[in-house]
Amino acid sequence: MEFKPLSIADVVLIKPKKIGDDRGYFMETFRQSLFEQHAGTIEFKQENQSLSAYTGTVRGLHFQIAPRAQGKLVRCIAGAIFDVAVDIRVGSPTYGLYVAAELSAQNGHQLWIPAGFAHGFCTLQPSTEVSYKVTDYYSPDHDRGLRWDDPAIGIEWPDVAGGTILSAKDKAQPLLAELKESFSYGTGQAELQR
Repeated sequence: MEFKPLSIADVVLIKPKKIGDDRGYFMETFRQSLFEQHAGTIEFKQENQSLSAYTGTVRGLHFQIAPRAQGKLVRCIAGAIFDVAVDIRVGSPTYGLYVAAELSAQNGHQLWIPAGFAHGFCTLQPSTEVSYKVTDYYSPDHDRGLRWDDPAIGIEWPDVAGGTILSAKDKAQPLLAELKESFSYGTGQAELQR
């Protein structure tokens, strides 16, 4: 398993090793000891799965605030996604910047996104399924979002035929400049504010 820090070092691309033969393949998708060595000591509390029927479906950008902030370990188990993490830690040298990676069932890659980041993805194929482990339980009272197409962030989303499909909730999310401070940056980790 390869752990590759991206240009925002706290976000890590994980590349499991596939071992294949004429029957198919085997791959180890998570090993606590390796994860702790490369991304820190984390306890996952919930696992979620979504199905997006159409190419061009955007889900995000989402995050939860303290005391229910979540880190996410994201993988695509069918189809493919363009996965994005936006740094929303006030005082971070990369505040308002993003990193992205293509995750697919074929490549098996995963993205570790710690608390202090807004997360979203765009489907690149129909019938795409995404599974992700989170470090805290879902809490509607702490659920927040950020506008997916905020020009101040400038995410270069894939150009998908047929356009982009969003929920009403995601169409109405605030811009980065309108966000209340939810996270502050310090000593290499996101410190949570209430």
